[in-house]
Amino acid sequence: MMRPEHRRGARRFRRRPVVRIRGLTINRLLPNILTTLALCAGLTAIRYAIHERWEQAVTSILVAAVLDGLDGRVARLLRGSSKFGAELDSLADIVSFGVAPALILYLWMMQDAGSLGWLAVMAYAVCAALRLARFNTALDDTTLPPFAYNYFTGVPVPAGAVLILMPVMIGFEFSSGFWAAPLLVGLWTVAVALLLVSRIPTFSMKVVRIPQEYIVLVLVGVGLVATLLVTATWPTLVALGLIYVGSLFFSIRRYAHLKRQAALMMGELEDEGGEPPSSDQPNAA
Repeated sequence: MMRPEHRRGARRFRRRPVVRIRGLTINRLLPNILTTLALCAGLTAIRYAIHERWEQAVTSILVAAVLDGLDGRVARLLRGSSKFGAELDSLADIVSFGVAPALILYLWMMQDAGSLGWLAVMAYAVCAALRLARFNTALDDTTLPPFAYNYFTGVPVPAGAVLILMPVMIGFEFSSGFWAAPLLVGLWTVAVALLLVSRIPTFSMKVVRIPQEYIVLVLVGVGLVATLLVTATWPTLVALGLIYVGSLFFSIRRYAHLKRQAALMMGELEDEGGEPPSSDQPNAA
């Protein structure tokens, strides 16, 4: 039988529990790493613009846009979404797609327009900040109809950054022309700024599903676009920007159609024949 003093000694030398250091896995850090790299790309674009290295400046914005498109998808795939990441993403976006493109455009052309040029690029930067603030406040909105989650409200900020830099891209191929006039560039900049804060529904590529019969065709199209981006980078990007602007008309019509179908299903409207919708009407959402 163990004596009392031996029992006290056994308790004294009992192994203490190991203290584990808590931290984050690489899976949870990777989205924030991509967001930080996008921020660095936006800051690098400003540096290139100061030294009048325009192609490198625009390329840095495009790299930031690619990284911004990846970080959210990687976060969802790796289940690394967090409140910290969402706030960091918004702060990086205002620098990379709000401040940086505005400064590039100002240093490239709009400074020749004096105060009016500065007002145009400042209007874009302010509208970009307002667009991001509205997006953040709408994340927790549970009152939207199901079909509305397939659309953005207004043009996303990364797309807006590419759009206002289109005159610069055209200038890479053609040294002079009407597209380089400060007045026209200023009007284009203000128009893009208004698109950012508009209520126009725009397609969200995050939830687009490709039908089975079109998968091969889409892959071939992606390959062709990738080839054109390598061989004729700037004309291809300008063409894609114009296609995106044209798609706004289709997104508006499609959204209005879905909204009407949803209203018919809820009995808020009557169909064109004046009869209420039948119960076997397909789900518009």
